[in-house]
Amino acid sequence: MLDWSFMYLFKRLFSHANLALALMLSFSLVTVTAAAMPAAPVDFSLRSIDGRTVSSADLRGRVVVLAFGASWLPLARAHVAGVQKVANQFNGRADVFWVSTDSDAEKSKNFASDAQLRAFSDKYNLRVTILRDPDGAFSKTLGVDQLPAVVILDREGNVSGTPLGGINPGGDLAASIAPRVEKLL
Repeated sequence: MLDWSFMYLFKRLFSHANLALALMLSFSLVTVTAAAMPAAPVDFSLRSIDGRTVSSADLRGRVVVLAFGASWLPLARAHVAGVQKVANQFNGRADVFWVSTDSDAEKSKNFASDAQLRAFSDKYNLRVTILRDPDGAFSKTLGVDQLPAVVILDREGNVSGTPLGGINPGGDLAASIAPRVEKLL
């Protein structure tokens, strides 16, 4: 809301009070309209480590959990354990993916090959499909600003809520995600 001193200055700058009022109202309407607009469905196509492509179009009509992480993260073990627990809990009712932000460029210090990601998956008993998001390009478009992170998509492919960033190593990732997923099922 505009304070009176600003309104006085605004009216002085514009000799017609009606013009000032019309401008203020139009700014208010633009703000309300923009806030009420629905978010667009997320559009993506990511390669899995087994060579398949998983796209947003393939997943429409399903609730999707995208757990972004990297094999080099110190919290990777706790994160993938939580992701697997979520996958087990919602088996068949929601699609859960672990999305690796490890680089696919061999010269990168954060490089991980598909074979290395399979070994990582085996080591930590992760049995969900692993998708590649090299260097986190896709995750950044979803507002992910830290790893690990979880993004939930509703049945229409819209991001549901804000990304869940970070992880409490002693916490229960599944318990924090489950209510959000249940609400969408």
